[in-house]
Amino acid sequence: MAGQGSTGNVIAALASFFVPGLGQLIQGRLFKAAIMFGLAVVLWFFLLGWLIHLWSILDAALWKPKTND
Repeated sequence: MAGQGSTGNVIAALASFFVPGLGQLIQGRLFKAAIMFGLAVVLWFFLLGWLIHLWSILDAALWKPKTND
């Protein structure tokens, strides 16, 4: 994926819209995906899961892969 604004990031953000952390999983960031999904599940019991849900969407949309320049 090319980075912020790329088609891959849009797809990842849409995936995170439906399942928090799914976009990060698509981007290959397994640890971050697990953290976001776990936090969302726990916080939905306190009606605060929407915060993690939004964070997951924004993180997937704005992520830039590290370059080796």
